[in-house]
Amino acid sequence: MRRRDFIKNGVLFTGGIALGGCLNVSRFKQHKSIRFGISTDIHQDIMHDAEKRLALYLQAAEKQQVDFVIDLGDFCFAKESNDDFVNIWKSSPLKKHNVLGNHDMDICTKEDFMAYVDMPSRYYSFDAGEFHFIVLDPNNLKIDNKYVPYSKGNFYRDSSERCFVEPQQIKWLKQDLAATDKHCIVFSHQSFQNPRACKNQQEIRAIFEDENTRSGFNKMLAAFSGHDHTDYAREINNIYYIQINSMSNQWVGSKYQCPERFSDSINKKRPSLKYTLPYKDPLYAIVTIEKGMMTIEGIESEFIKPGPKELGLDSDETDKMPLAAKITDRKIKF
Repeated sequence: MRRRDFIKNGVLFTGGIALGGCLNVSRFKQHKSIRFGISTDIHQDIMHDAEKRLALYLQAAEKQQVDFVIDLGDFCFAKESNDDFVNIWKSSPLKKHNVLGNHDMDICTKEDFMAYVDMPSRYYSFDAGEFHFIVLDPNNLKIDNKYVPYSKGNFYRDSSERCFVEPQQIKWLKQDLAATDKHCIVFSHQSFQNPRACKNQQEIRAIFEDENTRSGFNKMLAAFSGHDHTDYAREINNIYYIQINSMSNQWVGSKYQCPERFSDSINKKRPSLKYTLPYKDPLYAIVTIEKGMMTIEGIESEFIKPGPKELGLDSDETDKMPLAAKITDRKIKF
């Protein structure tokens, strides 16, 4: 893990964008610190070494004595051949939480996947220390004004119909936020900041902001997401939206495919691997919140060659900025 310079005075710069703001810190004075590990987009069914990556992450999180670990989705398919992978997760002594990712329902229903990883519900909340954590599920289609859950790959359709938080879940979110007086952190697979992600994200952000106004303090602190396989953070109205990079790779598709990177036997086992830019090391972060400060300690790796430069890849073509094999260290002052 390589530390970088942290930003002072509560202003965070990432990709040339300054993130600032001062939240009500009085409620933090008596808070004990909370620490958790966070990962996303492992893609067991794409990566040939996903088992090793997951094991290394969990070992590091246990060494860091985290209060829990959470995976933000695109974990694996619910099938027998993935039992060894899932058992690495299940056998860890750490307290574990899962979030639904869109590809987790490529071959099954939400209920099938949740049963496979022992996930209690598709959206839920829990307390840890003096903080309240909320897991949301934007994996729903909206077709002719009807909401349809992702199931067995049905989300492979026009992007305008994908990725919605449905009314039932929105009602629950409002009630859940109102019922706690703790500072809140949200987890979801897709972003509530990236315009290409959750389609009713403005409605969700308005709920966060309205609750901060109603409660009289900045109850909603941050929202973590995966899905985009990139690394950045943005601040919108004193709420931080933090993108966690994939543990494994960036998808680049057929134009930049590279079957020469791995052996024929690996490519046969994982035929989609050649369409990715894989990272040398597993990417994850350890997050600590204490005394009005959130510290994110990430991993900096490199692309397994040939990387983007060798392939002549313009990062603009991925439509995902930045293109980087890292999760950036950050200090965000509340």
